[in-house]
Formats: sequence, structure tokens, C-alpha cells
Amino acid sequence: MTIEVGTKAPDFELKTQHGETVRLSDFRGEKNVVLLFYPFAFTGVCTGELCALRDELPKFVNDDVQLLAVSNDSPFSLRVFAEQEGLEYPLLSDFWPHGEASRAYGVFDEEKGCAVRGTFIIDKEGVVRWTIVNGLPDARDLNEYVKAIDTL
Repeated sequence: MTIEVGTKAPDFELKTQHGETVRLSDFRGEKNVVLLFYPFAFTGVCTGELCALRDELPKFVNDDVQLLAVSNDSPFSLRVFAEQEGLEYPLLSDFWPHGEASRAYGVFDEEKGCAVRGTFIIDKEGVVRWTIVNGLPDARDLNEYVKAIDTL
């Protein structure tokens, strides 16, 4: 079951593509968070979405907002992917325990072994304020994120 608007966002602790530990709770009281789950690095739709975020990065990483992108890939794969695509924001690995954070948000596809395209806008108090979940082949609209962030 997907996390709903108005509920407290489940905390997690994941490694970035550089091996750094990131906790959602690290941003509480400091920044709103755009938490984006995507299936796999190096795939067409995922690459397109993450590069579109890269191209609009000041809207998603600034004094008020932090973008966190999560997949079930290993940190090593994510590092190569980030370097190849010039992604300078945190790519978090939900590799092991496999899909734990994705499951907590209700976006893990058990049959495919990966997250679906779930996005959660979380306010500074740690409450989910906006969400959308798309199927594996369906890209998301970044303009919807921007509108949601502007309402916080």
C-alpha cells in the first residue's frame, strides 16, 4: 500500500553512489524533500527522467529543497551511472536489504524486483504533502513536482 498524503514519511538510511549514508530524518526541520523512486539505472525512461531533473536541478536542490533519487541498484552501479550522465545529486541504493525503503513507501514491485515510479514530496516536518505513482513504462511530469513544491 502506497504512503498517502498527510502521513508521516517512513525514515530510511541508504548509501549514495559515493558510499555516504543518507537518512530522510537528516532533512527534518531543514529542507523539503523530493523523494523519487525509479526502477533501474541505465534504462531509457529512468535515464530520461533523471537527466531532466539534472537539467532543472536548481528547482530541486537548493536552500529549501533536496532531491533524493532511489533505486534498487547497487551503489557501484549508481556511481557509474551518475558519472556517465553527469548526475550530481544523491542517487540512493535500496539494494540491501533489497527494496526495504521501496516497500516502506509501497512502491516495490515484488514480481519485477524493483521500485515502480513513485514520487513523494515531503515537507520539513517529515509529512508527505504530495505523491504520484506511475507504472514502470510511464515517465513522470517534472512540472507537477514544481507545482507541488511551490505549495509548501
